[in-house]
Amino acid sequence: MTSEIPQSGDLDALAAALAGREMVVVAPHGIINNGLVTGGQRQLVPASTESGTATGPMRQGPVRAKYLKTARRRFAPPPCFEDALAALDSGIAVLLGEPGTGRETHALNLLAHGIEEPVLVQVDGAVNLTRWGPRAQGVHGYVVMEPPDPFALRAWDLSRLEAPLAEAGARLVIVLADAPGLAGALEDHLGMPVVRHRPPDPWKVFTAHLSDGCSDEDACARWLRVLEPGRLDELLPEGLPPRHAAQAAEAVLRLGVEGGASGAEVLRHLAQAEGSEAVARAQADPALLAHLLSISVYGGLHHSVVTERAGDLLRLVETGGEQKPVVRRPHGHSVGDARERPLSETLRLLGAHRVQRSGEGATDTVSFFWPAVSEAVWEVLCRDHTHLLPLLHTWLAGPGHEADQIERAGRAVAAMAVASGGRSMEHLRDLASASSFPAPEVAAWCLGTAVQDPAAARTATGLLEQWSATTEARLRKAVAYACHSDRGRLTEEQALRLLQCLMETLDDDEDNLSVVAVTAAALVQRFETGDSRARTTLLCRMCDWTESDGVPSLLTALTFPMMASTDLAWWSDRILTDAEVASRTVRLAGHALNESATFLAMRDALLAWCSEADGAEHQARALSELLDGLVAARQPGFLRWLLAVDRGPDTMPGKEPAARALAVWRSETPAPNTVEQEDR
Repeated sequence: MTSEIPQSGDLDALAAALAGREMVVVAPHGIINNGLVTGGQRQLVPASTESGTATGPMRQGPVRAKYLKTARRRFAPPPCFEDALAALDSGIAVLLGEPGTGRETHALNLLAHGIEEPVLVQVDGAVNLTRWGPRAQGVHGYVVMEPPDPFALRAWDLSRLEAPLAEAGARLVIVLADAPGLAGALEDHLGMPVVRHRPPDPWKVFTAHLSDGCSDEDACARWLRVLEPGRLDELLPEGLPPRHAAQAAEAVLRLGVEGGASGAEVLRHLAQAEGSEAVARAQADPALLAHLLSISVYGGLHHSVVTERAGDLLRLVETGGEQKPVVRRPHGHSVGDARERPLSETLRLLGAHRVQRSGEGATDTVSFFWPAVSEAVWEVLCRDHTHLLPLLHTWLAGPGHEADQIERAGRAVAAMAVASGGRSMEHLRDLASASSFPAPEVAAWCLGTAVQDPAAARTATGLLEQWSATTEARLRKAVAYACHSDRGRLTEEQALRLLQCLMETLDDDEDNLSVVAVTAAALVQRFETGDSRARTTLLCRMCDWTESDGVPSLLTALTFPMMASTDLAWWSDRILTDAEVASRTVRLAGHALNESATFLAMRDALLAWCSEADGAEHQARALSELLDGLVAARQPGFLRWLLAVDRGPDTMPGKEPAARALAVWRSETPAPNTVEQEDR
């Protein structure tokens, strides 16, 4: 309804807009249908085509010439273009494809093919095609986008249109959204071929847009040549939709060729724009927002992980906080209906895709086309939607138990910390203290990652120092996990200082026993993955810990046998070339042998050294140096080891070097009863 009253000059246009009725009577100020008509009046009876159908569609309009010219210049023919042209020879073609893959551009170029100045009309999908007909002349082609019920058409409906289309010199393309089994069903139902649209290669779309928009081809070529290795594949990944490929070309022209930006900067700009748009699209749709955030966290993992974690977040939204009124979309469905939206549609709306590969190493994963979109999502949330941060921390505290999911959750929390300049870390204590088993490890990933960011490092370092001395076991576990070198970027000095603080403040509380295990694992892991300098620093600190009577001394004895079983070639080299390392090795091995709880582990580590040295001259010399040092140190635990090997079966490794060491020990014994006394 409009407040404007049409003037007499507009009556013809109004009548045309009401086409489809058998008769239209326009009578301003008149009385209709009571046998009396007064005032200015006219009776309009619409002309009909020779076939007897109405020619004036209710909802249609011309495709703008400028838009069509651009679409033709930048068109990259999809793989099925020739097949679609052949199907269109009959005058009507049905094009079936996924939304957002260039179906409309494909249809327009099919209709314009071979015509210098085509006139095309787009018909609303809601138009009843059983009552529609083409204009008598002046239009070359019609495109109908997504009729709501394609099965409402019958074969005779399309057959009825063939003659008037041919007489008008026009053709018709009906574009439909693809669905499993739809192509075959439509072919049987309509009795005509259905062409399945496949998106064009993203590189072809990119180059078509680049060529059309670039006035300096040499400058474009130079920019592409100096791209960082692999950057072009990141800009144009396999399966990238045409819209995204066109956006990439426009960004390259504007920011790269004209603005001098690098490939990384162009990609960052594209990701930021895409991330902002995705958040905006998902604002009124909790299910869509849940999937957006789940992909931002778990993108690259199996599609079931993404959907399950999205479901977890959606349930949190629905059960936590105050109840909000149901949001209705324009077409009447509530936001809850998004649960029923197909995953493919969800991914399309979010600029993501599902990658399915068969064969060895088969995958079925979900991710953004441009993975950097995840960072942009966190930036938008931390800037414009801070009210979501507590909920997100609650959600991320409970990922699955798999290591990759825990890591993804922790990195997401770290991304929020970085994006917010450390402010979001006010929620980290609650996350680490959550009842979920992986929660401390998630917090550790955040702390270990954020400690290197200039904006968040101060907050992260403060929390590490504070939690290392707290009484809450879950916070202490988070610190111990953060000291793993694969969970962050703590320096050797930072990690060892924090681990020492944890050890010095441990007590016999049952909860703290789990902290002991994580701390020990952190020490071993840092040795296993560290370089020679890091290993040497760790051994030096461990030697200092042997002088205490508390937990540091016990943990040193507990962890050294595991370190001694790692990389025997490195131990041999260092013992022969570095006197300090050799001395510390002797001291730590003797310390572990002296502890009854760790004797067996150290015994087995030394036996492994003996086995490795058998027949290997380099390792044999290193073992001899080690045993000589242990003899000189005269620790009772080592004597126990010598006697155990001496009394062991002949097949036991190290019988010969142990016998020699035992002989030297006895020869240097000051009193006859020393050996027996020390053995006891």
